[in-house]
Amino acid sequence: MSRESNSKRQSKAARKKARSNPAGQSLRSHYLQKLISHINRKAWWHVRPVDSRAYQKRGKFLASSFAEAEFYGRPCDIPEKVDVSRPIVGDDSIIEKALIGRVDSDPNMSIERRLALDARLRRAALQKGFDCIVILTPKSFHAFRRYGTIPRSIELNLLNV
Repeated sequence: MSRESNSKRQSKAARKKARSNPAGQSLRSHYLQKLISHINRKAWWHVRPVDSRAYQKRGKFLASSFAEAEFYGRPCDIPEKVDVSRPIVGDDSIIEKALIGRVDSDPNMSIERRLALDARLRRAALQKGFDCIVILTPKSFHAFRRYGTIPRSIELNLLNV
């Protein structure tokens, strides 16, 4: 009798896993595909850099809203569409640990050090085969990883520009 109830439990667990696992994908890859499709259909705001070679050095930074882009300067009048397929997703510390092995950023770092760090992150991400860096807040990254919640505020760094 206990073997039957054990097999019923296992089959219930297997059914539950199959329901939460669309098309045989792992939840993580399902969440990632959901985020990629959201990024590809969204309009993104960009502030042009002063340095004309900034795209080759650090990539192209985009914000998810006009108001967020205003923090960096005057955004372009027309939002842009993007096409990403292989992003690295996380908050600042997780992305830095994944790409360069340690966290180098801090809130009081100078602009020159921040720009140099962005250039190092771009080079490391390209070497590992990523086409963009998706930066979320720690709280929204936790919600995304745990529940698949797409955050409203996303910062995007396109690497191949």
